[in-house]
Amino acid sequence: MIDRDFVNHAPTTRRDLLRFAIGGLTSTALWTLLQRDVSGGERHTPAPQRTPKARRVIHFCLPGGYSQVDTFDYKPELERLHGGAIPGDDKPETFFGSAGLLCRPHWKFQRRGESGLWVSELFPHLAQVADHLTMIHSMVADTANHTPATFQQLSGFQTNGFPTLGSWLSYGLGNESDDLPTFVVLPDSRSLPSGGAANWGAGFLPAQHQGVRLRSGTAPIPDLFPAEAMDPYAEKASRELLLQLERKHLVGREANAVLSARMAAFELAARMQVSIPEATDLSQETQATLDSYGVENEQTSDMARRCLIARRLMERGVRFVQLFAGGCFGGEPRHGWDSHEDCRTDHQREAERIDRPVAALIQDLHQRGLLHDTLVLFTTEFGRTPFANAPAGQAGLGRDHNPEGFTVWMAGGGARPGLAYGATDEIGWKAVENPVTWPDFHATVLHLLGIDHTKLTYYHNGIERRLTNVHGHVVDAICK
Repeated sequence: MIDRDFVNHAPTTRRDLLRFAIGGLTSTALWTLLQRDVSGGERHTPAPQRTPKARRVIHFCLPGGYSQVDTFDYKPELERLHGGAIPGDDKPETFFGSAGLLCRPHWKFQRRGESGLWVSELFPHLAQVADHLTMIHSMVADTANHTPATFQQLSGFQTNGFPTLGSWLSYGLGNESDDLPTFVVLPDSRSLPSGGAANWGAGFLPAQHQGVRLRSGTAPIPDLFPAEAMDPYAEKASRELLLQLERKHLVGREANAVLSARMAAFELAARMQVSIPEATDLSQETQATLDSYGVENEQTSDMARRCLIARRLMERGVRFVQLFAGGCFGGEPRHGWDSHEDCRTDHQREAERIDRPVAALIQDLHQRGLLHDTLVLFTTEFGRTPFANAPAGQAGLGRDHNPEGFTVWMAGGGARPGLAYGATDEIGWKAVENPVTWPDFHATVLHLLGIDHTKLTYYHNGIERRLTNVHGHVVDAICK
């Protein structure tokens, strides 16, 4: 029964009432009841079409385009031809319209581990876990422009408005936890990537499948808790009134996806008031673990904390965690992998921030028995040229954009460890052996998660849409 004295003094508009009522934990929890009234408590979770090798994904995105010939794709011929012109008659079409002289790797390469994978001195810690890595040396992209290339890397399309990989997995697999989001994003603390929140958007999928951004610091989600404590009596009365209003409002609107998503968001927010502080509390980790990730090191602290949070979220049932290493382009201080002027300086700065934490995460997952069913992805939107970003016929330290052939890697989750797949030409410019497109890459990721990429679809504007559009083939050779 609703208290009449409270009603007489309550906010008079529905908007004011909503703003007042959703402030506390118990008030937001009422959305659970409302959602069950609408859907009968059932959650849409399409089953995998095959036995999955992976159950969850951690995706490292490196905006700007790291240089494959300075990191993972060793080309001895580039050493020999250093300072010379590009061999042959093929005239490169570069992003800035000119191509300088060939430039040797800025770091020395060595074969690493029992697998003998090549990893440069830029990543000394990743070199120590090389036997866990699955290298794809023949990635190709369709554009040399950062933002559309980043969208393609994440959604399969060059334009905004399409669901990203994490959103498709949220829609296709659902969550293993009722208390945490399915898809979590941990951006670089320095800035968001180019395109902002579109990089983890749900596009035309129901809004509850978009990524939930967590921030570094003491408040991972702003406004998760009310600014001021509410009187329990007023809170209880407001919940009862709001419940009646929303039940009335839902009549005839059961199929309203936006309303359902908002209800689900408030329901989840209530539960996250307990789950998020616990999941992001690194004081529960041992000092040895903190040290291995580099949490207390100034250079590595940001990525170290995010990597540890990613592992803790994986342990608690989150399906997909995306971490960005680099942000928007331009401005000062510089950050990101877009190295047109001085590749050595830019890449060294970025690698020192992430090398130790990423390697520690892989080793930690392995030691905890999680790597075998956790798929780790390490990607960039395109690579960089083996020749300098300089006027034609001149030397330089920077490198131009290169979508013609570059390297990404996977680890765990059913990918074949210690494998080098595909190849670029003798100077590391173009993919010449087993080229892999982004639809191929996405199809393979879905395959490892037990999903046939041709069957994970969503009907939108008269088209059965899918992550891989009408393209994509599973790269069987890199799967166990």
